Amino acid sequence: MTENIDIRELNIRIEQQSSFVTNLTTGMDRVIVGQKHLVDSLLIGLLSDGNILLEGVPGLAKTLAINTLAKLIDASFSRIQFTPDLLPADVTGTMIYSQKDEKFLVKKGPVFANFVLADEINRAPAKVQSALLEAMQEKQVTIGSDTFSMPTPFMVMATQNPIEQEGTYPLPEAQVDRFMLKVVIDYPTLEEEKRIIRENISEGGLPQVSPVTTTDEILKARKVVNEVYLDEKIEQYVADIVFATRYPDRYGLRELKDMIDFGGSPRASINLAKAARAYAFIKRRGYVVPEDVRAISHDVLRHRIGLTYEAEASNVTSEEIVSKIINKVEVP
Repeated sequence: MTENIDIRELNIRIEQQSSFVTNLTTGMDRVIVGQKHLVDSLLIGLLSDGNILLEGVPGLAKTLAINTLAKLIDASFSRIQFTPDLLPADVTGTMIYSQKDEKFLVKKGPVFANFVLADEINRAPAKVQSALLEAMQEKQVTIGSDTFSMPTPFMVMATQNPIEQEGTYPLPEAQVDRFMLKVVIDYPTLEEEKRIIRENISEGGLPQVSPVTTTDEILKARKVVNEVYLDEKIEQYVADIVFATRYPDRYGLRELKDMIDFGGSPRASINLAKAARAYAFIKRRGYVVPEDVRAISHDVLRHRIGLTYEAEASNVTSEEIVSKIINKVEVP
């Protein structure tokens, strides 16, 4: 019975804490037409301290979305355009000699911002990618002999273009695994497209947004997200889904055994649970239901399943594998 009271009290606290979610969503909707899934994913990443890998063709408002989010939170934003000639120092910063002071001073790079957009991350060589990934994973950067912590909150949204593979350096599996979510975004609908045209050619241009919340508010909300109740049955459900990516035959999915080269790591289970909590918070609930786990499974798992040559030859995607697993694993 006490648990019910706790949940009820937690629901009330979430109701109070999550009011800014509505303000953020409304603010995003004023500038971004459609792309509801992208906006939700940004909020999940923000609330569960995760980074996001975005895949979509150019021109789908990826840059606009994260820039708008930064403005709505009154946070710092920087955009790094990844190119083949980029150096790690161009991302993290470097030591500069000051003649006036007769010593080396640290000049911080663009990665020192609350929101960092790494545009076309697969265009830069591995050295540059790993410099950014150190900042993402360790939440710190070493310049010379000094180590600097990243600002809080700190979120990296990296984009990659799925169509051009020439002159790109695909992210290795171990690095892709560091992104909490991989979100694939698609073209807008016909109605949305007409609204986009209308808004972009109107005299005033796109609406301007002003801050509706602060970084402190986000950090407070993260603490509440950590308190969202995750039942043992849901824990079991999360573990079963991830285990089914490793041992599909144990879950009656023998046909997937030859399609999967490797499944999700424990990081997949952790991120699935964290993202489900954040999703429940966005939906104003103090507890996670199986539907929350199902809703974010594709984004958490699609980049964590390795496909065999057989799967690629049969045109089977990790997307389809996740769908089959979700439909097969028993829901609590």
